[in-house]
Amino acid sequence: MSGGTYYVPATSRWPVLGSVALGIMMFGIGMQLVYDASSVIMLVGLVGILSVMGFWFRDVVRESRGGLYDTQMDRSFRWGMGWFIFSEVMFFAAFFGALFYIRTFAVPWLGGEGEKGVSALLWPDFVPQWPLMNPPGDAVVGPRGTFSPWQLPLVNTLILVTSSITLTVAHEALKEGHRKVCRNWLTGTVLLGLCFILIQGLEYYEAYAHYGITLEAGIFGATFFILTGFHGVHVIVGTIILAVILVRVHQGHFAKENHFAFEAASWYWHFVDVVWIGLFIFVYVI
Repeated sequence: MSGGTYYVPATSRWPVLGSVALGIMMFGIGMQLVYDASSVIMLVGLVGILSVMGFWFRDVVRESRGGLYDTQMDRSFRWGMGWFIFSEVMFFAAFFGALFYIRTFAVPWLGGEGEKGVSALLWPDFVPQWPLMNPPGDAVVGPRGTFSPWQLPLVNTLILVTSSITLTVAHEALKEGHRKVCRNWLTGTVLLGLCFILIQGLEYYEAYAHYGITLEAGIFGATFFILTGFHGVHVIVGTIILAVILVRVHQGHFAKENHFAFEAASWYWHFVDVVWIGLFIFVYVI
């Protein structure tokens, strides 16, 4: 920029520490799943991630409130958030792709269809169906049953769709300068996010206790928990972010014309909602 200034944020240690904390948590999860080890390592990583998020939010808020960000920084933030959401789209596309591959190719091949149907000779009694209730071979036991999509999954779908509406109303209210209206509707959005997390936890309990849907229940259990589990993590993170935004709104932060943190949180939450609609259709209904 000729004749102008451009704010360069100070060197931050939070990205590195966040990566370390995430690595510790994933290591702990792997140890627990493979070796049934203690969950202490996983919890240490989780606490580390939450701590990094808190300190990182603090630094960004201080910089923003200090008037250090200009229009160029605003564009940088928008591009950064856009690419981040694109990376998240690719993240979930990989898991949806795995689900489609299994259902469209792998299971029919095991049943004798297609050019690789010769694999059916290994398990002549295998019945190709989805959900895969009876995996081939005796090493893996399939689930005892599956969820009805028109009960808890439908309730959670309605909750997330409603939360997108309440968040949009809150955003529009902020742009019009109606801060009290914004606070009320944003509070409702956070509460709906908490309700979703609670119901998802209840569904997981039902899956393990009554339906036999576990990570060991064949490919159906694995794909179910990978897709819904990662989505649940995103809902938790999104709810935390919206709660931080709510606190900032209560403290009088954000102007009608300048509130990208609110917008970024909204983009993320709407993305999470769209992913859930895909999950509801392809994991629960079809």
